[in-house]
Amino acid sequence: MSNFVKKNVIMDAEAMHRAIVRISHEIIERNKGVDNVVIVGIRTRGVPIAERLAAAIKDIENVELPVGMLDITLYRDDLSTLAYNPIVHGTEIDLDLNGKTVILVDDVLYTGRTIRAALDAVMDMGRPKAIQLAVLIDRGHRELPIRADFAGKNVPTSHKEAINVYLAEEDGIDEVAIGDIEE
Repeated sequence: MSNFVKKNVIMDAEAMHRAIVRISHEIIERNKGVDNVVIVGIRTRGVPIAERLAAAIKDIENVELPVGMLDITLYRDDLSTLAYNPIVHGTEIDLDLNGKTVILVDDVLYTGRTIRAALDAVMDMGRPKAIQLAVLIDRGHRELPIRADFAGKNVPTSHKEAINVYLAEEDGIDEVAIGDIEE
């Protein structure tokens, strides 16, 4: 069993809030408003970030965007190595994605494999006009040709390091920490 040993806090609650507001402005600018835009958070920590983005966009544009929740468990390329009975939390997207611009949201972008699985899942639900990716942290080390359209912070890391995102909704605190994984 591996253990996360925190070395440093790279974003506190205030920095996270500023990043969410900045990303919200960038989404509005890139899309020339938010007509036909929907936000989809990847479970688990992408969902609260997606909800925060929607709230920030509402504060800026006075438009309430629909937010969906996406569980990519069954789309993972490492499913056979995870467990015999993977835990599926369910996808909750009660909206039509056809012709929409989907803002896919996750906490950390690393190898790109989670996003590849999310793209497959979204495409199974419809044919969006465009899919854009928003992440709180981009740590590099891509294994697939995927990049974030919107990133809160770029954090170069080694393969031995890990980034943990803590959200008040899940963990009771807002912060992003970098640390080492010890076996």
